[in-house]
Amino acid sequence: MLVRTARLSFLVIHCHRPLSCNRSARQSFWWCVSGAAARRRLRSMDPEVSSINPPPTTDQSPTASMSTDAAGGQEKTPPVDLLPGETVVNEGKAAILFPSANEVFYNPVQEFNRDLTCAVITEFSRDLMARRGVKVVVPGETERVVVSLSEETNEADVQNEEKNGAEEPKVTAKVGEKCELGLRVLEGLAASGLRSVRFALEVPGLKSVTANDFSYKAAALIARNAQYNKVSHLLQASCRDASMLMYEMRGKKQPYDVIDLDPYGSPSSFLDAAVQSVSEGGLLCLTCTDMAVMAGNSGETCYSKYGSVSIKAKYCHEMALRIILHSLDQRAGVYQRYIQPLLSVSVDFYIRVFVRVFTGQATVKDSASKQALIYNCVGCGSFHFQRMGRRTSNGKHTKYSAATGPPVGPVCEHCGQRHQLGGPIWAEPIHDLEFVQRVLSAVSGNPSRFGTSKRIEGMLSMVTEELEDVPLYYAVDNLSSTIHTNTPPLLQFRSALLHAGHRVSLSHACKNAVKTDASPAVIWDIMRCWEKANPVKREKLSETSPAFKILSTEPSLEACFTVREDANPQSRKRHLTRFQENPQAFWGPKARAKAGGGITTDLQDKRKKFQNKRKITDSSQLKTFPCKRFRQGTCTHGDKCSYSHDLEQTREEKIE
Repeated sequence: MLVRTARLSFLVIHCHRPLSCNRSARQSFWWCVSGAAARRRLRSMDPEVSSINPPPTTDQSPTASMSTDAAGGQEKTPPVDLLPGETVVNEGKAAILFPSANEVFYNPVQEFNRDLTCAVITEFSRDLMARRGVKVVVPGETERVVVSLSEETNEADVQNEEKNGAEEPKVTAKVGEKCELGLRVLEGLAASGLRSVRFALEVPGLKSVTANDFSYKAAALIARNAQYNKVSHLLQASCRDASMLMYEMRGKKQPYDVIDLDPYGSPSSFLDAAVQSVSEGGLLCLTCTDMAVMAGNSGETCYSKYGSVSIKAKYCHEMALRIILHSLDQRAGVYQRYIQPLLSVSVDFYIRVFVRVFTGQATVKDSASKQALIYNCVGCGSFHFQRMGRRTSNGKHTKYSAATGPPVGPVCEHCGQRHQLGGPIWAEPIHDLEFVQRVLSAVSGNPSRFGTSKRIEGMLSMVTEELEDVPLYYAVDNLSSTIHTNTPPLLQFRSALLHAGHRVSLSHACKNAVKTDASPAVIWDIMRCWEKANPVKREKLSETSPAFKILSTEPSLEACFTVREDANPQSRKRHLTRFQENPQAFWGPKARAKAGGGITTDLQDKRKKFQNKRKITDSSQLKTFPCKRFRQGTCTHGDKCSYSHDLEQTREEKIE
């Protein structure tokens, strides 16, 4: 009886004030959490489920319900048994109970995302705890090693590390232990709670971790996973609307030091609450999986969600990063706050950004000069930027004025085609190279800490090599495709830019990308020189095509394609794992969770029939598919038809 009362209090405390529900949904919701409905639900639940005590709420102190021994040890929780149909998923130091019926969302491919997040929060905690006089202790770290991709040793960095190591704080914070001066972490959309459990087990210097999810089943599973991993003293489960929870903590003046949001699709509905409820200088971690919208497939939808128009271009993955940073900065500016990007990565079907949020009215005024519109040529892919504002400094005085433009004419000067207008986007650096270097040093110095350490090291190495003051990039294969010539080797093209006196780097967002401060005119001059050595059939080119227009102009410089030593970056020389390798079949985004907490079970069957894209290896397999002409009553082949004339199968196809 006591157990049922505890579970009822958990429902009443955590499941209130749902956001954005219609009237019938609210009535159903309140009926579910009312006393009678809650008792009926508890009676219908398995005995093992109802025997799990709920974790303390976010308003209660976790230590209030902890039973400690004389030595001051952690809470002794009873063992948690597996329910029928449950399996254990191991990732990092966490062991997560996961229903085999897919009632709670889990994606194993996102292990890289979770590993990278743990590494970033650890370095953020190390910096913040050092200012509070606390030293964090990470298992497996013997001493801090400065990892530099350059061949020369930076003596200043070594001296700084030795100096920092000499002044060790008296208080230490270890993983799995509660630190009263530590960080308050919120995972707004926790699902199974895997990410939060890993925070509690792998990130030192934490005071509390709140794992929130709007699903009752997910919240119950989070509580079980917290007890199963013996982190109930750090991790509290919550069944609330994420936005309402963040708004409430802002109203109580209890902001979170770290907020992690990893929704299915767009996080746009949570951004307003997130930028308000994060503490001064706090860390905001965001994941966006709606890459189709942010990569130009639906520019009007992108504008409605993020206040920026996306366009289809080869640099769409980096543009997606800059769109979400623009949206964050714009929403933070409403509350006199601004962002400082620490790390922004684009990984195939999703992007991940880590930003710090500060308050400052004077700095917020710089926001307009940090945003830019994009003029993208539809013919040759050349792009130009138009800043939204202008900022000029004269000693201690700063003047803000409207920007002048546009930077291009009515048509492209290289191919004569029109321009597309995209943006605005974030036009400032998207990484803090000093912070990225510290994360890279920690990961490479302790490779056994994460399962994806090699890939993290490779990606962060590429990030440190990128030109931070050069937005977007060109794709070498797209340049050669425009003028219908063969693609120059990447090292030769990079060498030609270096010989011309320009800076150049690769990009973590695209394998064959080139970031350079050279103008489009220089790039096309280099491609014209390459075409002279590898000529195309000019007579086959249309006079209105971009290739004909570009090749009709003589180059104004003589490109040198001799390979230079500095054209090959260190990350490429060391053969680091820099890009995602397909780990398994159908490894992309999984299906959206259903309202009841589950996902579609026949997902693979639907994928095989999706848009009639069927792979047929034998003509006899055609009999398994219905005949479209027979369904329309126009098939004249009869029994000789290669497709099925089964009426029942035709009806099933119509129902699907």
